[in-house]
Amino acid sequence: MRLKVIASIYAILAISFWGVSFVSTKALLVKMDPFTLVVLRFGIAALFLLVILMLSRRKLAIPLRYVPHLIVLGILGVFIHQVLQSTALLTIDASSAGWLISLSPIFTVILSILFLHEKMNLTRAAGMIVAVIGVMLVTTTRSGQSFDFSMNLGFSLMILSTLNWAVYSILLKKLNIPIPALVVTFYMSVVGFLLTLPFILRNRGWESLPLLDSSEWAHLAFLAVFVSGVGYWYWGKAHEVLDASRVSVFLYLEPLVTFLAAILLLHEKVFLISAVGGIIIIIGVMIVNGRHLPLLFRFLARK
Repeated sequence: MRLKVIASIYAILAISFWGVSFVSTKALLVKMDPFTLVVLRFGIAALFLLVILMLSRRKLAIPLRYVPHLIVLGILGVFIHQVLQSTALLTIDASSAGWLISLSPIFTVILSILFLHEKMNLTRAAGMIVAVIGVMLVTTTRSGQSFDFSMNLGFSLMILSTLNWAVYSILLKKLNIPIPALVVTFYMSVVGFLLTLPFILRNRGWESLPLLDSSEWAHLAFLAVFVSGVGYWYWGKAHEVLDASRVSVFLYLEPLVTFLAAILLLHEKVFLISAVGGIIIIIGVMIVNGRHLPLLFRFLARK
Protein backbone atom coordinates (compact mmCIF):
# COMPACT_ATOMS: atom_id res chain seq x y z
CA MET A 1 0.00 0.00 0.00
CA ARG A 2 2.85 2.39 0.84
CA LEU A 3 4.47 1.81 -2.57
CA LYS A 4 1.14 2.42 -4.31
CA VAL A 5 0.63 5.70 -2.47
CA ILE A 6 4.17 6.83 -3.40
CA ALA A 7 3.56 5.83 -7.03
CA SER A 8 0.31 7.82 -7.00
CA ILE A 9 2.19 10.87 -5.73
CA TYR A 10 4.68 10.46 -8.59
CA ALA A 11 1.76 10.41 -11.06
CA ILE A 12 0.13 13.50 -9.53
CA LEU A 13 3.41 15.43 -9.63
CA ALA A 14 3.92 14.52 -13.29
CA ILE A 15 0.37 15.61 -14.14
CA SER A 16 0.85 18.88 -12.26
CA PHE A 17 4.04 19.66 -14.20
CA TRP A 18 2.40 18.77 -17.52
CA GLY A 19 -0.69 20.82 -16.73
CA VAL A 20 1.38 23.97 -16.21
CA SER A 21 3.55 23.16 -19.26
CA PHE A 22 0.98 24.58 -21.69
CA VAL A 23 1.21 27.94 -19.92
CA SER A 24 5.02 28.01 -20.02
CA THR A 25 5.06 26.88 -23.65
CA LYS A 26 2.56 29.57 -24.63
CA ALA A 27 4.71 32.22 -22.92
CA LEU A 28 7.88 31.15 -24.77
CA LEU A 29 6.35 30.78 -28.24
CA VAL A 30 6.10 34.57 -28.41
CA LYS A 31 9.87 34.71 -29.01
CA MET A 32 10.89 31.30 -30.38
CA ASP A 33 9.61 28.72 -32.84
CA PRO A 34 8.29 25.31 -31.69
CA PHE A 35 11.33 23.34 -32.92
CA THR A 36 13.79 25.57 -31.08
CA LEU A 37 11.74 25.21 -27.91
CA VAL A 38 11.64 21.41 -28.15
CA VAL A 39 15.37 21.03 -28.85
CA LEU A 40 16.28 23.29 -25.91
CA ARG A 41 13.83 21.54 -23.59
CA PHE A 42 15.07 18.05 -24.25
CA GLY A 43 18.72 18.99 -24.63
CA ILE A 44 18.69 20.50 -21.14
CA ALA A 45 16.51 17.62 -19.87
CA ALA A 46 18.99 15.04 -21.19
CA LEU A 47 21.87 16.80 -19.41
CA PHE A 48 19.86 17.01 -16.18
CA LEU A 49 18.94 13.32 -16.31
CA LEU A 50 22.55 12.38 -17.14
CA VAL A 51 23.70 14.16 -13.97
CA ILE A 52 21.07 12.29 -11.95
CA LEU A 53 22.18 9.00 -13.49
CA MET A 54 25.83 9.68 -12.68
CA LEU A 55 25.08 10.76 -9.10
CA SER A 56 22.96 7.65 -8.54
CA ARG A 57 25.58 5.50 -10.28
CA ARG A 58 23.07 3.95 -12.64
CA LYS A 59 24.36 2.05 -15.65
CA LEU A 60 23.70 3.65 -19.03
CA ALA A 61 24.36 0.45 -20.97
CA ILE A 62 21.19 -1.21 -22.28
CA PRO A 63 20.64 -4.42 -24.30
CA LEU A 64 20.86 -3.71 -28.03
CA ARG A 65 17.50 -5.39 -28.66
CA TYR A 66 15.76 -2.54 -26.81
CA VAL A 67 17.40 0.29 -28.77
CA PRO A 68 14.73 0.27 -31.54
CA HIS A 69 12.02 0.33 -28.84
CA LEU A 70 13.51 3.41 -27.20
CA ILE A 71 13.91 5.16 -30.56
CA VAL A 72 10.25 4.57 -31.43
CA LEU A 73 9.11 5.76 -27.99
CA GLY A 74 11.34 8.82 -28.29
CA ILE A 75 9.92 9.68 -31.71
CA LEU A 76 6.31 9.35 -30.59
CA GLY A 77 6.45 10.46 -26.96
CA VAL A 78 8.93 13.30 -27.38
CA PHE A 79 9.53 14.49 -30.93
CA ILE A 80 6.10 14.19 -32.57
CA HIS A 81 4.09 14.83 -29.41
CA GLN A 82 5.91 17.97 -28.32
CA VAL A 83 6.20 19.48 -31.81
CA LEU A 84 2.46 19.00 -32.37
CA GLN A 85 1.57 20.61 -29.04
CA SER A 86 3.98 23.52 -29.39
CA THR A 87 2.76 24.27 -32.91
CA ALA A 88 -0.87 24.05 -31.79
CA LEU A 89 -0.25 26.57 -29.01
CA LEU A 90 0.72 29.18 -31.61
CA THR A 91 -2.97 29.61 -32.43
CA ILE A 92 -5.00 28.36 -29.43
CA ASP A 93 -4.99 29.36 -25.78
CA ALA A 94 -3.43 27.25 -23.03
CA SER A 95 -6.70 26.44 -21.25
CA SER A 96 -8.28 25.04 -24.44
CA ALA A 97 -5.18 22.91 -24.98
CA GLY A 98 -5.53 21.58 -21.45
CA TRP A 99 -9.15 20.58 -21.96
CA LEU A 100 -8.42 18.86 -25.28
CA ILE A 101 -5.52 16.80 -23.89
CA SER A 102 -8.08 14.96 -21.75
CA LEU A 103 -9.25 13.24 -24.95
CA SER A 104 -6.18 11.00 -24.80
CA PRO A 105 -7.88 8.32 -22.66
CA ILE A 106 -10.71 8.20 -25.23
CA PHE A 107 -8.26 7.43 -28.04
CA THR A 108 -6.48 4.96 -25.77
CA VAL A 109 -9.75 3.06 -25.32
CA ILE A 110 -10.38 3.05 -29.08
CA LEU A 111 -6.89 1.72 -29.80
CA SER A 112 -7.25 -0.85 -27.02
CA ILE A 113 -10.44 -2.10 -28.68
CA LEU A 114 -8.74 -2.29 -32.08
CA PHE A 115 -5.37 -3.74 -31.09
CA LEU A 116 -5.77 -5.21 -27.59
CA HIS A 117 -9.21 -6.70 -28.34
CA GLU A 118 -11.00 -4.92 -25.49
CA LYS A 119 -14.79 -4.84 -25.78
CA MET A 120 -16.94 -1.88 -26.81
CA ASN A 121 -20.26 -1.45 -25.01
CA LEU A 122 -23.11 1.04 -24.98
CA THR A 123 -21.72 2.94 -21.98
CA ARG A 124 -18.36 3.51 -23.64
CA ALA A 125 -20.01 4.61 -26.88
CA ALA A 126 -22.19 7.09 -24.98
CA GLY A 127 -19.14 8.47 -23.15
CA MET A 128 -17.33 9.05 -26.43
CA ILE A 129 -20.31 10.93 -27.85
CA VAL A 130 -20.45 13.12 -24.73
CA ALA A 131 -16.71 13.86 -25.00
CA VAL A 132 -17.07 14.85 -28.69
CA ILE A 133 -19.85 17.29 -27.75
CA GLY A 134 -17.49 18.80 -25.19
CA VAL A 135 -14.76 19.20 -27.82
CA MET A 136 -17.20 21.03 -30.09
CA LEU A 137 -17.96 23.48 -27.29
CA VAL A 138 -14.28 24.04 -26.39
CA THR A 139 -13.40 24.72 -30.02
CA THR A 140 -16.34 27.09 -30.49
CA THR A 141 -15.38 30.65 -31.39
CA ARG A 142 -17.32 33.56 -29.93
CA SER A 143 -18.87 35.84 -32.56
CA GLY A 144 -21.24 38.42 -31.16
CA GLN A 145 -24.17 36.60 -29.61
CA SER A 146 -23.84 33.55 -31.86
CA PHE A 147 -21.55 30.56 -31.61
CA ASP A 148 -19.59 29.28 -34.56
CA PHE A 149 -17.79 25.92 -34.50
CA SER A 150 -14.34 26.51 -35.96
CA MET A 151 -11.82 23.66 -36.01
CA ASN A 152 -8.68 25.63 -36.92
CA LEU A 153 -5.22 24.16 -37.41
CA GLY A 154 -4.27 24.60 -33.75
CA PHE A 155 -7.25 22.62 -32.46
CA SER A 156 -6.65 19.92 -35.09
CA LEU A 157 -2.98 19.57 -34.13
CA MET A 158 -3.86 19.44 -30.44
CA ILE A 159 -6.37 16.63 -31.00
CA LEU A 160 -3.84 14.84 -33.19
CA SER A 161 -1.31 15.07 -30.35
CA THR A 162 -3.77 13.32 -28.01
CA LEU A 163 -4.13 10.51 -30.55
CA ASN A 164 -0.34 10.30 -30.81
CA TRP A 165 -0.06 10.09 -26.99
CA ALA A 166 -2.58 7.25 -26.99
CA VAL A 167 -0.47 5.36 -29.56
CA TYR A 168 2.60 6.01 -27.41
CA SER A 169 0.80 4.73 -24.30
CA ILE A 170 -0.35 1.55 -26.02
CA LEU A 171 3.17 0.87 -27.30
CA LEU A 172 4.69 1.58 -23.89
CA LYS A 173 2.37 -1.03 -22.41
CA LYS A 174 2.93 -3.58 -25.18
CA LEU A 175 6.73 -3.23 -25.30
CA ASN A 176 7.14 -3.49 -21.50
CA ILE A 177 10.85 -2.60 -21.56
CA PRO A 178 12.61 -3.99 -18.43
CA ILE A 179 14.78 -0.89 -17.94
CA PRO A 180 14.50 1.67 -15.07
CA ALA A 181 12.25 4.62 -15.86
CA LEU A 182 15.11 7.09 -15.33
CA VAL A 183 17.23 5.40 -18.02
CA VAL A 184 14.29 5.15 -20.44
CA THR A 185 13.48 8.84 -19.96
CA PHE A 186 17.12 9.81 -20.55
CA TYR A 187 17.32 7.98 -23.87
CA MET A 188 13.92 9.31 -24.98
CA SER A 189 15.15 12.85 -24.26
CA VAL A 190 18.31 12.21 -26.29
CA VAL A 191 16.24 10.95 -29.22
CA GLY A 192 13.98 14.02 -29.07
CA PHE A 193 16.98 16.34 -28.89
CA LEU A 194 18.77 14.73 -31.85
CA LEU A 195 15.67 14.70 -34.06
CA THR A 196 14.94 18.40 -33.53
CA LEU A 197 18.57 19.59 -33.65
CA PRO A 198 18.63 20.04 -37.47
CA PHE A 199 15.61 22.34 -37.25
CA ILE A 200 17.23 24.75 -34.80
CA LEU A 201 20.19 24.95 -37.18
CA ARG A 202 17.91 25.60 -40.16
CA ASN A 203 15.82 28.20 -38.32
CA ARG A 204 18.82 29.80 -36.56
CA GLY A 205 16.91 29.27 -33.35
CA TRP A 206 19.81 30.35 -31.12
CA GLU A 207 19.18 33.95 -32.22
CA SER A 208 16.04 34.02 -30.05
CA LEU A 209 17.92 33.25 -26.82
CA PRO A 210 19.22 36.81 -26.15
CA LEU A 211 15.62 38.04 -26.48
CA LEU A 212 14.43 36.07 -23.44
CA ASP A 213 13.93 37.92 -20.17
CA SER A 214 14.35 36.40 -16.70
CA SER A 215 10.76 35.13 -16.44
CA GLU A 216 11.00 33.46 -19.85
CA TRP A 217 14.27 31.76 -18.87
CA ALA A 218 12.44 30.51 -15.77
CA HIS A 219 9.70 29.08 -18.02
CA LEU A 220 12.34 27.35 -20.16
CA ALA A 221 14.10 25.89 -17.11
CA PHE A 222 10.77 24.64 -15.76
CA LEU A 223 9.87 22.99 -19.09
CA ALA A 224 13.28 21.36 -19.43
CA VAL A 225 13.88 20.12 -15.88
CA PHE A 226 10.44 19.49 -14.41
CA VAL A 227 8.20 18.88 -17.44
CA SER A 228 10.57 17.10 -19.85
CA GLY A 229 12.90 15.52 -17.30
CA VAL A 230 11.18 14.90 -13.98
CA GLY A 231 7.65 14.63 -15.43
CA TYR A 232 8.43 11.80 -17.87
CA TRP A 233 10.64 10.13 -15.24
CA TYR A 234 7.96 10.23 -12.53
CA TRP A 235 5.29 9.02 -14.97
CA GLY A 236 7.50 6.03 -15.75
CA LYS A 237 8.09 5.38 -12.04
CA ALA A 238 4.34 5.35 -11.43
CA HIS A 239 3.97 2.73 -14.18
CA GLU A 240 6.60 0.57 -12.47
CA VAL A 241 4.27 0.05 -9.48
CA LEU A 242 0.71 0.69 -10.69
CA ASP A 243 -1.23 -0.78 -13.59
CA ALA A 244 -1.49 1.45 -16.63
CA SER A 245 -5.24 1.84 -16.10
CA ARG A 246 -4.71 3.09 -12.55
CA VAL A 247 -2.08 5.62 -13.67
CA SER A 248 -4.24 6.89 -16.53
CA VAL A 249 -6.92 7.93 -14.02
CA PHE A 250 -4.74 10.85 -12.95
CA LEU A 251 -4.95 12.33 -16.47
CA TYR A 252 -8.37 13.64 -15.40
CA LEU A 253 -6.57 16.21 -13.22
CA GLU A 254 -4.35 17.69 -15.96
CA PRO A 255 -6.87 20.00 -17.69
CA LEU A 256 -7.93 21.42 -14.34
CA VAL A 257 -4.30 22.31 -13.54
CA THR A 258 -3.89 23.94 -16.97
CA PHE A 259 -7.13 25.89 -16.64
CA LEU A 260 -6.13 27.38 -13.28
CA ALA A 261 -2.53 28.09 -14.37
CA ALA A 262 -3.69 29.86 -17.55
CA ILE A 263 -5.90 32.15 -15.50
CA LEU A 264 -3.31 32.88 -12.80
CA LEU A 265 -0.14 33.13 -14.92
CA LEU A 266 -1.31 34.19 -18.39
CA HIS A 267 -4.44 36.05 -17.26
CA GLU A 268 -6.47 34.33 -19.97
CA LYS A 269 -10.13 35.22 -20.17
CA VAL A 270 -12.54 32.58 -18.95
CA PHE A 271 -15.22 31.86 -21.55
CA LEU A 272 -18.18 30.07 -20.03
CA ILE A 273 -18.78 28.01 -23.18
CA SER A 274 -15.20 26.67 -23.11
CA ALA A 275 -15.37 25.87 -19.39
CA VAL A 276 -18.67 24.03 -19.88
CA GLY A 277 -17.20 22.15 -22.84
CA GLY A 278 -14.16 21.16 -20.78
CA ILE A 279 -16.32 19.81 -17.98
CA ILE A 280 -18.37 17.84 -20.53
CA ILE A 281 -15.15 16.33 -21.96
CA ILE A 282 -14.12 15.21 -18.47
CA ILE A 283 -17.57 13.69 -17.88
CA GLY A 284 -17.37 11.82 -21.19
CA VAL A 285 -13.91 10.48 -20.41
CA MET A 286 -15.06 9.39 -16.95
CA ILE A 287 -18.02 7.53 -18.47
CA VAL A 288 -15.72 5.69 -20.87
CA ASN A 289 -13.29 4.79 -18.08
CA GLY A 290 -15.90 4.68 -15.31
CA ARG A 291 -14.68 1.44 -13.80
CA HIS A 292 -11.37 3.09 -12.88
CA LEU A 293 -12.76 6.36 -11.49
CA PRO A 294 -13.29 5.09 -7.90
CA LEU A 295 -9.52 4.53 -7.68
CA LEU A 296 -8.95 8.28 -7.92
CA PHE A 297 -11.65 9.10 -5.40
CA ARG A 298 -10.30 6.58 -2.89
CA PHE A 299 -6.79 7.96 -3.20
CA LEU A 300 -7.90 11.58 -2.80
CA ALA A 301 -10.05 10.63 0.19
CA ARG A 302 -7.00 9.11 1.92
CA LYS A 303 -5.07 12.36 1.33
